[in-house]
Amino acid sequence: MEFTVQQIADLLQGQVQGDGNAKVNTLAKIEEGTPGALSFLSNTKYEPYLYTTGATAVIVAKSLELKQPVSANLILVEDPYSSFSTLLEVYQQAVAASRQGVEEPCFMGENSTIGERHYRGAFSYIGKNCKIGSGVHIYPHAYLGDNVTVGDNTIIYAGAKIYSDTKIGHSCTIHAGAVIGSDGFGFAPQKDGSYKAIPQIGNVILEDHVSIGANATIDCATMGSTIIHSGTKIDNLVQIAHNVEIGSHTVVAAQTGISGSTKIGNYCTLAGQVGVVGHISIADKTIIGAQSGVSKSVKESGTIIQGSPAFDYKQNLRCMTVFRKLPELQKQVEELREKN
Repeated sequence: MEFTVQQIADLLQGQVQGDGNAKVNTLAKIEEGTPGALSFLSNTKYEPYLYTTGATAVIVAKSLELKQPVSANLILVEDPYSSFSTLLEVYQQAVAASRQGVEEPCFMGENSTIGERHYRGAFSYIGKNCKIGSGVHIYPHAYLGDNVTVGDNTIIYAGAKIYSDTKIGHSCTIHAGAVIGSDGFGFAPQKDGSYKAIPQIGNVILEDHVSIGANATIDCATMGSTIIHSGTKIDNLVQIAHNVEIGSHTVVAAQTGISGSTKIGNYCTLAGQVGVVGHISIADKTIIGAQSGVSKSVKESGTIIQGSPAFDYKQNLRCMTVFRKLPELQKQVEELREKN
């Protein structure tokens, strides 16, 4: 696909500085730009490459003050990173739209329906009574159980497993190997020390614009629903237990585990390898640092916590400073003992 610089600028509501008729046909990092490539600059650490790149066009901030002449054509926008993300989204949609039809063999059960412009890859399986929207892409070896609902323009990548009764909104992305709706970890201890499985009869609801990373798992509710609200992004290898509810536009990084019946607010950030106990609540806009263990509820919006057990981020840093000085402090204590 080939576009003029002006067409790209119009799409991003930006302004062209240079030749708007110049053509681009590929995307590239600014340090690897070649003729015909479109790149972007958002991190000032990479600004030196702006003056040496071979890219035909570069998306930059309107506020950028050039220090040297630039050979590339510039597209001036308010936020280069967001603008480039928008461009990638449009590009991905264009590529997806080019893939349509049904590859054989694949299977769709009775009373199931699927909208226009869809793609079903070979060996994909759709159970009974499913309602699949328009523009949906289901890649090879994906599995959708009975009574599953999928909204328009959702992508389900190869090998993803969607259990029965799951409801997925529009414009979602389920990456390869993800499992949505598996049994919650519910077992009743018995007097003899064994465990009896508790049937998990609920489901999972993913609202619109949700992204689920590769090999992430979201358990169905024991009763009711495990819910991921609109715009939330779940990274690879994340475990979300039964009856968890995660608010809108929250991000959860890799290897995080959230225990059952916990409620995470809107606009929260859970960094990598965070562990959250069950039956607590996390307030809106909470930030939880990497490898933290959260053992109690966070009640104030905008709180930043770190550590295991996790507590106030700045206080945690002060404690770590003291911790590093412990050998020195121990030596001082021993010297005082000898003097006394």
